[in-house]
Amino acid sequence: MTSLSQEAISEYIAAAGKAVWEVPQLDPNTKTRPISRVGVIGAGTMGGGISMNFATAGLPITIVEQKADALERGLATVRGHYQRSADKGRFPQEEVEARMQRFDGRLSLEDLAECDLIIEAVFENMELKKEIFSALDKIAKPGAILATNTSALNIDEIAAVTQRPQDVIGMHFFSPANVMKLLEIVRAEKTADDVVATAMELAKTINKIPALVGVCPGFVGNRILFARQGQGQKLMYKGVMPWDIDAAMNAFGFKMGNFQMSDLAGLDIGWSKGARTDNPIRDALCELDRRGQKTKAGFYDYDENRTPIPSEVTAKIIRDITGVEPSTLPEQEIIETCIFPMINEAVKILEENKAQRPSDIDIVWLNGYGWPADKGGLMYYADSIGAERILAKMEELGAEDPSYSPSELLREMASTGGKFTEIETGGLKVAVS
Repeated sequence: MTSLSQEAISEYIAAAGKAVWEVPQLDPNTKTRPISRVGVIGAGTMGGGISMNFATAGLPITIVEQKADALERGLATVRGHYQRSADKGRFPQEEVEARMQRFDGRLSLEDLAECDLIIEAVFENMELKKEIFSALDKIAKPGAILATNTSALNIDEIAAVTQRPQDVIGMHFFSPANVMKLLEIVRAEKTADDVVATAMELAKTINKIPALVGVCPGFVGNRILFARQGQGQKLMYKGVMPWDIDAAMNAFGFKMGNFQMSDLAGLDIGWSKGARTDNPIRDALCELDRRGQKTKAGFYDYDENRTPIPSEVTAKIIRDITGVEPSTLPEQEIIETCIFPMINEAVKILEENKAQRPSDIDIVWLNGYGWPADKGGLMYYADSIGAERILAKMEELGAEDPSYSPSELLREMASTGGKFTEIETGGLKVAVS
């Protein structure tokens, strides 16, 4: 493993942060669409947070909910966020009211008819999203941009229910949306050039860092996350406890490990009572109402300060489901088992032209997932390890589960000594006929 120079890392991150704004396949003279009013569907955690970005930037917001009580709760939460910021001296007290005046709460999608940009931020359910976009197709004015905040679903499928797929784009905000800097802008197959250009420009307006990515399950950030989380699940079936896996991730530099992150997000995302998913340990925890920090119990137990405490209940569930007694692995082996599949998945993403450049992947993980900055980003770190070592681990993991088999490009790099940060892509196709 090559030692990492912190000066070189700082220079690399700065260059990557500049490059992420560049879209080589997009004509720099492309005119953007004017955005003077933004609509947001959903006033929950994501919808409210997304709305705050635009209100803070001075844009009026029409925010829509199904029921009045949900709308009132959402707007009260937004006000609370602003009030706490004012109380901390981040802006004058009168600014709270000025920002709230930009919100127009409504209970009907028809009230979005005059918006220039509409962002859907509802539950992660394909049929629901298709229903909403089908309705928006009839409601939104010509030229309005229709965006979805989906974190993983197929945007081409969503766009296909409209008569204007060229106006549909993904704008994947990260939670909490009013705080996190990353914005994955997802170019669908038929997204028009000026829609891409407008989304990139809007990122600057709302003080976000954009990464233009392509459509695939989980896009760039979550697709790589799924690879890490999947290996964490497999380690539990070998008897390794969640807190031991998290401890290795913490030692690597992540503030939150696999299961700490799951507990924070909520174990019941994508789960409903009685459901049997491909994650029976999670299912069993949820059935016991252990749904994460919000219920003070998930993979961990939590005290009044939300301090995670290893749980005997969880340990028993793991034993009962896996039939394996608790065991341990060396910290470095856990790290390689979780991190190297992330690198392999990133290489696949570049092979498929779902990211513009390797450094964009690093920007996504540095700004959206807490990648330790002292390691420079996933692809930068991979160069310090070398393709041969990563390939050897992926061949081992691929023998256990073919979905983790090494990518062909990784094999090629191992034989030629190629660098991960220098992988060339064909670029994200933008132009639409």
